[in-house]
Amino acid sequence: MRRLHFALFAVLISLGSAPAHGVTLGSVSGSVRDSGGVPQIGAVVQLLRPDLSVAASVFTDSKGRFSIPSVMPGKYALKAMGTSFLPSLRENVRVRSNTVVNLTLNTLFEVMQWLPAEPRAGNAQKDDWAWTLRSSANRPLLRWLEDGPLVVVSDGHSSPRLKARLMATGQEGTFGENGERFSATVEETPSDSRELLARVDFAADSDAGMESMLGFRQELGFAGSVQSVAAVSIHPEVDSAAADGLDEAAVRSWETMNLGDEIEAEVGSTQMLARFGSHSPNTVAAALPFATVGWRDGNSAIRYRMTTMLTGRGGETEPSAWLPEVSVRNGQLALEHGLHQEAGWERRTDASGMAVMVFADRIQNPVIEAADHATAGNSIPAEALYDRASGLLRAAGLGYSTGGVLASLEHRLPNRNFIRVSYANGDALVMAASSRPMAVSQMLSSVHPRRAQTYSLALSGTLDGTNTHWRASYRWQPADTVTRVAPFAADAAEPYLNLHLRQPIRMRSEGEGHVEALLDVRNLLAEGYRPLLMSDGSLLVFAQDQRSVSGGLAFTF
Repeated sequence: MRRLHFALFAVLISLGSAPAHGVTLGSVSGSVRDSGGVPQIGAVVQLLRPDLSVAASVFTDSKGRFSIPSVMPGKYALKAMGTSFLPSLRENVRVRSNTVVNLTLNTLFEVMQWLPAEPRAGNAQKDDWAWTLRSSANRPLLRWLEDGPLVVVSDGHSSPRLKARLMATGQEGTFGENGERFSATVEETPSDSRELLARVDFAADSDAGMESMLGFRQELGFAGSVQSVAAVSIHPEVDSAAADGLDEAAVRSWETMNLGDEIEAEVGSTQMLARFGSHSPNTVAAALPFATVGWRDGNSAIRYRMTTMLTGRGGETEPSAWLPEVSVRNGQLALEHGLHQEAGWERRTDASGMAVMVFADRIQNPVIEAADHATAGNSIPAEALYDRASGLLRAAGLGYSTGGVLASLEHRLPNRNFIRVSYANGDALVMAASSRPMAVSQMLSSVHPRRAQTYSLALSGTLDGTNTHWRASYRWQPADTVTRVAPFAADAAEPYLNLHLRQPIRMRSEGEGHVEALLDVRNLLAEGYRPLLMSDGSLLVFAQDQRSVSGGLAFTF
């Protein structure tokens, strides 16, 4: 079986790394000016792929001109950024040979003013927001770049659009996130190249499960940027044997620095606090620093990274991504954290990318998750947190140290599709099968680290015609492992089979807002489950990731 896995993995690497023969490369050039026609020296110009990742980044010269050579033909977006200006985005740029695009940067004062939201027609429905950022023609001026920052949009014909996003979703099988949810996100750029993100996420008709976050970013031009994110999570439905309710809060601040075109660095820290509700003395607080330094030469880079916080789940616009996970050990809250160090090399071009790195980890209180299929939480073990809504519990495993290797290879396929294969080795906690009942404390003491390997394949793209955004991934890992190999990896695929779909729904031929249907399924085949019969008669099913389903609608306006 192991030989079969190696053979399949080798085939995937060979397919993913196959070059595209017979394709003539194109180029993009042009100029960047302000609204008065003055060339902007040293403005950053980025070429963005359809998934909004950066394909290339250059600076304008002394006459405001830029040039991006050797670009794979296709559809891109072009983004320009300059100090004291709002970022400018030109969408649907079709790159062929010698494509020319000129961009204009505007200040906030030039492009918008505060006006009361009024109906655009006599019979139109009024906006839900009392005040909105609009132009003098009462049209939204800014576009939220999916999960990225706010930009001024221009395509040469239509007006810029989009300022906020509202999502209504239903979730099942996720700790602390079960049931119907509503999320409202607002992004704006007040002035001087500052970006602001605010999000609130709450359960419908309930006092349970509220999350919120506030993020701020200040561009410093050539010097880099400073950023801060504050996130709060209130989950009264999460219990322990000693107290009810779980509250978490975190403030993360960091700064990026550029020393010329070759050296870049990032340093910051997360201040975290978690406690049970009702002013319980059971509280955990921690400061979790991190730093990254890299040296770039053309398309290649060498990086060193140190962090003490495991990467949270969800995208950067979700509060859960900024909150370290907690569990319980002997009735006391325990924070999952550690020390991760990695050094590696990477090379990226418009058509492909590869990376290899070595790492060393020391992990404390690794979270072990299980589903309760019998007692519904009537008797909560002293060694676990329990979420009554989803029937999931979390306990803290024994700490361990490990080291290993991470390697990845990605390639751009025809028709805006991408493939990525990766490999990792290192230690993970394993749970042996047991034929006799045991207590939770016995089970936790029997869990131990063991060397393991993992292979993953991820495919993503956009379907022409329907504009469906899709992403599918499969990550194989030994079935008896209940934690992840290389848990600090920043861009690792989720365990086993996962599927994500985002389908735009056209409500009308013209308009500023749009609707999307969302579907996100994790561990679709329910793999890696380790059932264990407890001595009290309950059945716990442990897994790296429980199967979970999330779906709903997103309204952007």
